[in-house]
Amino acid sequence: MKVETVLVLSRHNGQELSESSREMLTAARSVAERVVSATFGTPPVEELARYGADEILVADTAAIEATGADTNHPAVWSALAVAAVKAVNPRAVFLASSYLGKEIAAQTAVTLDSGVITDADSVTVENNQLNIAKAVFSGSWATKGEIIRGVPVVALRPTAVEAQATDRTEASVSHIEIEVPKRAIRTRLISRTTRENEGPNLSESQVVVVGGRGTDGDFGPVQELADLLGGAVGATRVACDEGWIDRSAQIGQTGETVAPKLYIGLGVSGAVHHTSGMLASETIVAVCDDSEAPIFEIADFGVVGDINDVVPQAIEELRKAGR
Repeated sequence: MKVETVLVLSRHNGQELSESSREMLTAARSVAERVVSATFGTPPVEELARYGADEILVADTAAIEATGADTNHPAVWSALAVAAVKAVNPRAVFLASSYLGKEIAAQTAVTLDSGVITDADSVTVENNQLNIAKAVFSGSWATKGEIIRGVPVVALRPTAVEAQATDRTEASVSHIEIEVPKRAIRTRLISRTTRENEGPNLSESQVVVVGGRGTDGDFGPVQELADLLGGAVGATRVACDEGWIDRSAQIGQTGETVAPKLYIGLGVSGAVHHTSGMLASETIVAVCDDSEAPIFEIADFGVVGDINDVVPQAIEELRKAGR
């Protein structure tokens, strides 16, 4: 059983969708008969259709910028969501649970007088109601809930759903007008600098290799292993505090939340402020020289040993295997 319509807020760069938007469309397609995407600018229509959009609502970027607002402002995205909800009357609104997404979700829910759940792990339909799964209390509890007021606003964690394309390449496209909130106009963008990522995006990568205190500041083997596996490099808070790697690599309560298919922790002890950001990983591999380290309690595969001995051997074997 599926609900009738789900609205998805989709982000793109003019040529292609963000990976998290592909995932949100896939999630919506699994629970809804009709998927409507709302976005700005000139979207990649064929790609939106491939990942599940039946209809696409597009707001004019130039008209928004003419008001003095920036389209990346969460209030502008929230205004788009609210206008789209009024236009298509969906059963729910889906978006990615990024830092920006959480802010958009909160503002949208307040405006709609609706319930909201962020960092959701999955959404299913039971008895014609959306059942939303989420890990809480640093991942120690798994919960399921329903939003019982208004139009549910659901922010799903990036990588919680595997993006799956279809053979469809066509979707209807129509213009939507939004009312730019005054709070968005009160904020002026001074400058924007795009951070150049080396390798895959951390929050969206299916493989994440993490360095902790045990690296003693040497992230060379961490990067090399990540490169061989086509993964992203992450770090614990202490590694970032020591200045061994940029703060953007931090995973945990005060950093990124990741849920890759494969997580590899190198010299990571497994403190709760870190593991709360990676517990949803499908397979957890840990290499640590402390046999009593908490990371081994959650690892699917653990190696007690010095990473300076273990990792070079792993890299050598991967190279022999043609990685």
